Amino acid sequence: MWSTAVVVALAAAGCAKHDTTAPSGVRVDAAADGTDRFGTVDCRQAKCVALTFDAGPSEHSARLLDILRDKHVPATFFLLGKRHIDTYPELVRRMADEGHEVASHTWTHRILTGLEPDEIREELTRTNDAIERLTGRAPTLMRPPQGRTDDTVHRICAELGLSEVLWSVTAKDYRTTDPDVIRQRVLAQTERDGIILLHDIYDGTVPAVPGIIDALKERGYVFVTVPQLLAPGEAVPGKVYR
Repeated sequence: MWSTAVVVALAAAGCAKHDTTAPSGVRVDAAADGTDRFGTVDCRQAKCVALTFDAGPSEHSARLLDILRDKHVPATFFLLGKRHIDTYPELVRRMADEGHEVASHTWTHRILTGLEPDEIREELTRTNDAIERLTGRAPTLMRPPQGRTDDTVHRICAELGLSEVLWSVTAKDYRTTDPDVIRQRVLAQTERDGIILLHDIYDGTVPAVPGIIDALKERGYVFVTVPQLLAPGEAVPGKVYR
């Protein structure tokens, strides 16, 4: 369980200002370069949205994976290392095996902008190595805790081959256990190319997911991973996407 201090800290997520690139901007740049890489969905044509989950895996993640499998929805998981990856390795493998994007949310959820460069590298490389051991593939995406990043974080991410992914939709599910409230918040904010932030560590979040998926599908949205959202472009290490 998260401490009160961490929950309060999470409430400030996303307040920092960064130069960010929207998914549509990545696709435009790729088209200008003559690049033509797609997954199963062309988000230049389809109304795409990316469902992302932070800070797992947890005791709720198996149920979440069941829901995503049954509804044929891919997601992007930004995983924590300590007490998460090292506690639920089988769920990390399952995420990768079932076609989800497995990414980093650091090892201990320390705020990267308050750390020394070597500490930032340790937070990221330890998580990358753990994910690669379990899935056979090193992550290419990371999400900084609380969305807090700066030039030093950008530089180290570039060195490590990581792109930073923020979000455009948040349910603030760390503040409520009511699935209906979480669902309503997501539906009120979601637009095309949205990157939805949820946490599969909280009791109310996973029960909200089926309603979120069904309602957005009814509105014509197609669910994709973050890399699929950017295709035919690709995320550039050291850059920030929202």
